[in-house]
Amino acid sequence: MSVIHPRDIPARAFSVLTSAGLHPLLARLFAARGISDTIGLDLSLKALLPPAALTGANEAAQLLADAIESGARMVIVADYDCDGATACAVGVRALRAFGADVHYLVPNRFTLGYGLTPPMVELAAHLSPEVLITVDNGIASLEGVAAARERGMSTIITDHHLPDAALPEADVIVNPNQPGCGFPSKALAGVGVMFYVMLALRAELRERGAFAAGREPRLADLLDLVALGTVADVVKLDHNNRILVAQGLQRMRANCMQPGIRALFAVARRDAARATAFDLGFALGPRLNAAGRLDDMSLGIECLVTDDEVHARALACKLEQLNDERREIEAGMQETARQYIESIDTDEHAGITLFEPDWHLGIVGLIAGRIREKLHRPAIAFAPGQDGELRGSGRSIPGLHLRDALELIARRTPGLVLRFGGHAMAAGLSIREEKLPDFRAAFEQTAASLLEPADLQRRIDTDGALDAVDITLDVARLLEREVWGQSFPAPVFDNIFRVERQRVLKDRHLKLELSLGGARFDAIRFNHTERAPDALRAVYRLDINEFRGLSNVQLMLEHFEAA
Repeated sequence: MSVIHPRDIPARAFSVLTSAGLHPLLARLFAARGISDTIGLDLSLKALLPPAALTGANEAAQLLADAIESGARMVIVADYDCDGATACAVGVRALRAFGADVHYLVPNRFTLGYGLTPPMVELAAHLSPEVLITVDNGIASLEGVAAARERGMSTIITDHHLPDAALPEADVIVNPNQPGCGFPSKALAGVGVMFYVMLALRAELRERGAFAAGREPRLADLLDLVALGTVADVVKLDHNNRILVAQGLQRMRANCMQPGIRALFAVARRDAARATAFDLGFALGPRLNAAGRLDDMSLGIECLVTDDEVHARALACKLEQLNDERREIEAGMQETARQYIESIDTDEHAGITLFEPDWHLGIVGLIAGRIREKLHRPAIAFAPGQDGELRGSGRSIPGLHLRDALELIARRTPGLVLRFGGHAMAAGLSIREEKLPDFRAAFEQTAASLLEPADLQRRIDTDGALDAVDITLDVARLLEREVWGQSFPAPVFDNIFRVERQRVLKDRHLKLELSLGGARFDAIRFNHTERAPDALRAVYRLDINEFRGLSNVQLMLEHFEAA
């Protein structure tokens, strides 16, 4: 059962925004998303929070500046998702522009696991680094940092994940979520943290006179990478993150981007001149992530750091092939999950745990996400790991902080969860295979204790109704140019329509013609074949359908019910 809930529109905020000259529809949307003054409308670089406010950024800058001056070799240890890949690329590109001797490594998901582990330190040692820098990982790497120190390596942790009680004994930790950090934006992605460290490093080098004889590197040129990683990691788009994403999109639309980003747009058949956050989250991000899920994220990182357009296109084509393979594997896993879902009574479960011996370790997070979307329940999907372990990935719903729930399970039942980490809405963990029934019971019990009955009812937040005269191509383009994402969701509207025509396309999608106020509109609901009622209340977003050189507004239906 889903409940349609129009968002509240604070009257004072709406008045302030319209008085400032904002389009009335945008004023309505922004006010409903918490923007109450013109400060929230300023997406210029000058409105960014200063790097000095981020704990550890200046100390990291000093250590890195010393290393550059002494010619010390650095190695970046990345994560194997899009955020980690873009954070690594930002570090490599910036540090090389500053004259550093820098290399990178990324763990193989299937053999080395996550983060800066002792085996990763041993691997890094073959490159003889004096400084190890983590990006998008490291805040839980107590053993890895200790192993690096034993080998005489300095360590800089740049991360954004929530820390445990104990922190690694690194030389410097830069993480807005570490204890004592007063940085106002706790929502920085890993790539955002690394970008801030590079801003602080440039300021430090400037103070040392490093650019007196030449042009200062333009770090703004890296904002396409920052935007991609920020959107793909589904972090909260607070004001600071919206600035980073808006600036990155602005550069993409102006064709000012890395060769790898340009190549990813090309293989995804997306128009960079009209780049949106949707493109980053659902076209470019999955293609990069496919490398980490199925193969080696070094392929994705190399695509982002190369300056050779031909090489970038070749790497992007390989990423496209991997993404096609990912889709095929995921489809088979989804079918298995669907059969399980149909065999249970959802009302009896507050949390869902699944495992199949033939499931792919790199895809289980996507399966957990699909289950969460379909059932509106927190879900964890497991695949076989090594040495009798199961490795799982979970996705949650509002009302259940997934990482905190796993911590509660680990505390209540010592030894049940071997390792865990993550965020409120997504987390990863490892357990022993024989402990799966115990974990399933513990997760179910914990979810039931933390979630209220209202949390288990899907609520569809909308921006209310649109007048027929506002359902136009111009309005769709107006909305397309803005920055939308996590906690600043893309607009969805709800109206009561009359169904004039309907048919099923390709045995998969419902194509409709709807009428409202004497006007008719094309509409489609993907992956839905059930016939619509003659009159319906539809939740939809405006989309631009382009066919044979013509553009028309189209309603993308996300939900409908009888009116």
